[in-house]
Amino acid sequence: MKTTLDELQAFTAVVDTGSITAAAEQLGLTISAASRTLGRLEEKLQTTLLRRTTRRLELTEEGLAFLQHARAILASVDEAEEQMAARRLRPAGRLRVDASTPFMLHVLVPLLEGFHTQYPEVALEMNSNEGIVDLIEKRTDVAFRVGRLKDSTLHARPIGTSRLRVLASPAYLKRHGTPIRPAQLKAHVLLGFTQPETLNEWPLREADGNAVHIEPTIASSSGETLRHMALAGQGIVCLSDFMTREDRRSGQLVQLFPRQTLDICQPINAVYYRNTGLAARITCFVNHVAGALGPKPFNE
Repeated sequence: MKTTLDELQAFTAVVDTGSITAAAEQLGLTISAASRTLGRLEEKLQTTLLRRTTRRLELTEEGLAFLQHARAILASVDEAEEQMAARRLRPAGRLRVDASTPFMLHVLVPLLEGFHTQYPEVALEMNSNEGIVDLIEKRTDVAFRVGRLKDSTLHARPIGTSRLRVLASPAYLKRHGTPIRPAQLKAHVLLGFTQPETLNEWPLREADGNAVHIEPTIASSSGETLRHMALAGQGIVCLSDFMTREDRRSGQLVQLFPRQTLDICQPINAVYYRNTGLAARITCFVNHVAGALGPKPFNE
C-alpha cells in the first residue's frame, strides 16, 4: 500500500475544515507540511482530488469517490484501536451467559474459577437452555452454541469443534451384546433426542450408503439426561465428545463402530448480536474460554 494514514487524515481534514490552513491547525502541522502531504497523496494516486481556487477547495469527482474509501479506512483503524484499548481496561459489570446444560457443566463451569480470579469485577450470570433462545428477549450477552448456526443476525466466533460418537456402557453391552453392524442397532435400546430431529442422525452409514437415522426407544430434550441414562446402562447413545471425554477415558462409556464412524464434527461458536457493541467483559470471557480450550479441545 503506497498511501499512508497521515495522507488520508490530511485529505479528510482538508475536506472537513474547508481549507489547508484550518486542516493544518487541526492536525498540528505547518501549512506547508499539510500542503505537501496532500500533494504526495495526489501524486501517488495520479489524480487530482481537490480543485484549488482563490476562495475555496472543491472535491473533484475522483476526490469524492476516494473520500468514501478514506473515511472507511480511518474508521476501521479507529475501531481497531478502540478494541485494543478496551482489552486493556479492567472489565466490569454483569455478564449474562447462555449455553446448553451439557456445555455449561462440562466446558464452562470448570473455567469459571480462573476467569473470576483474573476478572473479579465481572459478575457472571450463567443460564442453561436446551433450545435456542432469543438473546435480546433473555437479556443475554453471549451464548455458546453447538451445531450449525441458522440466525444470520448473530455474530459468531468459532471456539472449536466436537466429534460425534456412538457410545454405550460396558454394563449395557454385557447384558445385551455388542452390535457389530449399524443395522443391528434396531434390536437395541436407543437413546435419542426429542428435538431437533437432526440430532437423531448418527455418524454411521447403512449398508445401502444412507445415513443412519434412529427412532429413539427413549427420548429426551437434554443431552445430559441421555448421558446419565447411558452411564446407567439403559441404552446406546450418540453424543458429542465435549461431554463424554472423561467417560471414555475412564471406560464408563465405550465407543461402538469405531472403524465405521464418520468423522463428523459439530462446530462450537460464541454468538452475540451484530448490532451490539462488544463490551470488554464479553471479549475477555470469550477469549478466556477460547484460550483455555485451544483449537481442537475435544476431538481425541
